[in-house]
Amino acid sequence: MKIVSLCPSLTELVFDLGRGEELVGITKFCVHPADRVGRVEKVGGTKDPRIGRIVELAPDIVLLNEEENRVEDAQALEEAGVRCHASLPRTVEETAEMVRSIGAALEAQGAGERVARDILGRSARVAERVAGLPRVRWSYLIWREPWMSVNRDTFAHALLELAGGTNVFADEAERYPEVTLERLCAEDPDVVLLCTEPFPFAEKHVAELAEETGLGRERFCIADGEYLSWHGSRTPDGIDYAAALLERFRS
Repeated sequence: MKIVSLCPSLTELVFDLGRGEELVGITKFCVHPADRVGRVEKVGGTKDPRIGRIVELAPDIVLLNEEENRVEDAQALEEAGVRCHASLPRTVEETAEMVRSIGAALEAQGAGERVARDILGRSARVAERVAGLPRVRWSYLIWREPWMSVNRDTFAHALLELAGGTNVFADEAERYPEVTLERLCAEDPDVVLLCTEPFPFAEKHVAELAEETGLGRERFCIADGEYLSWHGSRTPDGIDYAAALLERFRS
């Protein structure tokens, strides 16, 4: 089987399902597993894949993410007769189902079931552990200029809610709402999580936000965006990571 993956988290999943050697094309943003992706041909980015080259590679399947990739690219591939598998899980349960679906599509059902069971098992353990504990009110910033956060219809929200958190911007209409620092202060979260992707927040931004908002530096925390936004084989560790992250701020 020849496989093309146009989403970094799905590329990592293909390797963890034991089908990495069958990848013939990935994006330039596919960086995991670091010691194995180098040998695979890069076919562009997530938003600008080289459709002609992908068709030339004659893959049996192309894996896409409905948020990372563009509808028009999926349509172009399908019109060229290329089989596509697109997904966009928003919860851990949907992620487990996605893993099973991709496992079946890649003829790796056993490995897919193993990852899916790990996702659901860790989810159940974390939910049991935080049941009855005080909730941690959080905001999760994904961008700067403008400042942007996440609402309840996002994977990061699902992981952090499972971990015993309450998203202060959960009810915003947009999935990724623009927020002002004045609004952030008014919501008074216990912790402001600054994710490392898509914007590469770093410690200098903690200092910037603490100064501009007047909130103590201890209320800001750099959060690994890969663990909180990549769905697939990274999700089991992401569930535990989210739980450990919020535990630091539980009173």
